[in-house]
Amino acid sequence: MQAVVLAAGEGTRLRPLTEEKPKGMVEVAGKPILTHCFERLVELGADKLAVVVGYRKQDIISHYGDEFEGVPITYAHQREQNGLAHALLCAEEHIDDDFMLMLGDNIFDANLEDVVRRQREDRADAAFLVEEVPMEEASRYGVCDTNEYGEITDVIEKPDDPPSNLVMTGFYTFTPAIFHACHLVQPSDRGEYELSDAIDLLIESGRTIDAIGLEGWRIDIGYPEDRDEAERRLTEIEA
Repeated sequence: MQAVVLAAGEGTRLRPLTEEKPKGMVEVAGKPILTHCFERLVELGADKLAVVVGYRKQDIISHYGDEFEGVPITYAHQREQNGLAHALLCAEEHIDDDFMLMLGDNIFDANLEDVVRRQREDRADAAFLVEEVPMEEASRYGVCDTNEYGEITDVIEKPDDPPSNLVMTGFYTFTPAIFHACHLVQPSDRGEYELSDAIDLLIESGRTIDAIGLEGWRIDIGYPEDRDEAERRLTEIEA
């Protein structure tokens, strides 16, 4: 399965760690965040990595070159930070089949293989790894509603008043249908092309999106303290 990694962000909230490097090159437990992402995707069977770059993109391209552990890498440039749907569209020309999508600022020690298995075996239109977070933190993420069958029925991006505490984690599988939905998305109130809006268009068109509950942990590295926590947990695993 092919894989897309979104790594164009500047990481302003991670300063001073990102003053001289892009967010994906910030080290956690001795390796850049992107290396952790690539290693996990290769373990999951990725046979191609499409990496969307932007801020200080040459730092990433120079570091990884055209392959990672024998898996070819292609790069797409997101020139303006206009949201995740816009970022994903930058990779469209590199993808021609079902694919994994990972946000390049997440560290996982979790059951990602369950998401990939659901996509492969059930031929779902999409599958997401989701987790329950404290309600006061839900507004930082895309918040999901599900039905009795574990299918996602609605996604709201960073709502002021979250309807639930079930959130997307930054790991997804999709068919190429998501690209058509991304093309139809209009700017949100935040002025961005939201991936959650594209997902809602898939749902409205009758496509099935399965929610897979997280087993293990993941950390969205948005602030320096998140990096420190991810490093602590990875060090515990290696000990």
